Amino acid sequence: MSSSPLRVKIPRAPPPGAEPTSPLAAPAPRPLESPTAVPGTFITAMPTLLEPTMREVEVRAVNPPYSYSRVTYNDRNKEYLYEAIEPQLSPHEKSLVDHLKSTLSKILGSDVGNLSTADKRAYLRGEAEEYFRSRQITLSPLSLERIVYYVLRDFVGYGPVDALILDPEVEDISCDGVEVPLFIFHAKFESVKTNVVFADEESLNSFIVMLGQRCSKAVSVSAPILDGTTPEGHRIQATYAREVTTRGASFTIRRFKERPFTPVDLILMGSSNEEMVAYFWLAAEQGESVIICGGPAAGKTSTLNAIALFIPPTSKIVSIEDTREVNLPHENWIPGATRSGTGDRGSDGKAAGEVDMFDLVRAALRQRPNYIIVGEVRGKETYTMFQAMATGHTTYSTMHADSVKSMVNRLENPPINTPRILLSALNNVVIEIQARTEKGVVRRLKQVLEIVGFEPETNELITNTVYEWDPATDGFVFKGHSFLFDKIMEVKNYTTDEMDAEFQRRTAVIHYLVQNKITDYRQLWRTIAQYYKDPTEVMNLIQARAQPKGA
Repeated sequence: MSSSPLRVKIPRAPPPGAEPTSPLAAPAPRPLESPTAVPGTFITAMPTLLEPTMREVEVRAVNPPYSYSRVTYNDRNKEYLYEAIEPQLSPHEKSLVDHLKSTLSKILGSDVGNLSTADKRAYLRGEAEEYFRSRQITLSPLSLERIVYYVLRDFVGYGPVDALILDPEVEDISCDGVEVPLFIFHAKFESVKTNVVFADEESLNSFIVMLGQRCSKAVSVSAPILDGTTPEGHRIQATYAREVTTRGASFTIRRFKERPFTPVDLILMGSSNEEMVAYFWLAAEQGESVIICGGPAAGKTSTLNAIALFIPPTSKIVSIEDTREVNLPHENWIPGATRSGTGDRGSDGKAAGEVDMFDLVRAALRQRPNYIIVGEVRGKETYTMFQAMATGHTTYSTMHADSVKSMVNRLENPPINTPRILLSALNNVVIEIQARTEKGVVRRLKQVLEIVGFEPETNELITNTVYEWDPATDGFVFKGHSFLFDKIMEVKNYTTDEMDAEFQRRTAVIHYLVQNKITDYRQLWRTIAQYYKDPTEVMNLIQARAQPKGA
């Protein structure tokens, strides 16, 4: 791999679940970073490799000192394996965990659900300690920590997949049925099999019901398909039992990224270059509407979030999504999400209480936003969105299409049915792809195009390609002209040299952010917001920091 992974030194284990040889004086466990730890003085041990043909590629701390991840490569079958490493329990400890969980399930009241996550953890830890104290069960501090870990994991966390959800490198988690290993999509290693398996139908069905409860939705034999979002923002799609999936219940979890994708991430990952990002900055400031097109997992929503960070800080933003993925630092921002209804669908095709994308787009227009962000367009809400564009509302959105031609075909045919003449209200189209290169599978902004106008005689949109990805060099090429620059020159009365100087200043700011690897979206946004207020101050600061010490 191009980047060296974080190495976490974890002592190799004695037989799994072995009891400590001597109790620790301090009740609190020590982190497992010390290579001098001896068997019996740590909570989680690193198990030996399953086969002699396997070798470790990466070990990371997920929730130290409790859970870790290990990625191995098997030279025999040429496959990666992702292992969730959790505390190993002895048979005695496992029986105590089962008894404790059974007891807590009976005594916990509904009011516990109203507590914050931190309060739930503190409450459950106290109940666990009281359980053992009242029964005069003596445990070593480490044994107690192992038991409490599993109680908190299953009552507050996400049970067997908790370590996967806590790993920021994991993007998607999927289960295809009973006794089938779970698969993840890893940021570095792509689709990888894991060591997590649901061994029986009862445990998998119970887990699906728990996911439904987290999403505040019911799933059962009569309603076996679950589609929702957890309080943390994770997108859930699941099926219950064998009602619609013959291998047993299934689920797919798309993890919500607490740290959203930023323009600096776009550049560091090679998806675009600094000049393209500076172009998006100018387009956002000018109020240019953008649709990002691409196939599944091309990174459309991530790019959308990155571009939206350039929206001026004083603008009012309304975002509309099926499930929350957009995350912005702007104060004047109303995030909206659809809601499913209950009962049978009426003559309008909607269930009682259902709020769909069309309802939210109509409501957004009454809120007088400067910018409207629609997570993905695929229905009748698109017509209203384009009408909003035509009346001066800047709109950002994504859709499944691999070219301008396929985008137009989708937009003007059922179920969207948007007249082609309305499409001329759109200013920019970004085509994003997933491509296989020497670096592996990568995401690239294949084209950045401008919608220049509409040719009534041929009924065709007139486009201009501004930037294009060159697969031979894995670089990006400016195609020579941008109508956005012409528009800015006309509005601000710039000369060509002044326009070029402004563009270079924006590029210099982006270069500074990339050079310092400022990927935290709030820190990055503060620099952008300050530039809107006082560009001279920002440029002076960048130049001062670029000066060598003592100069």
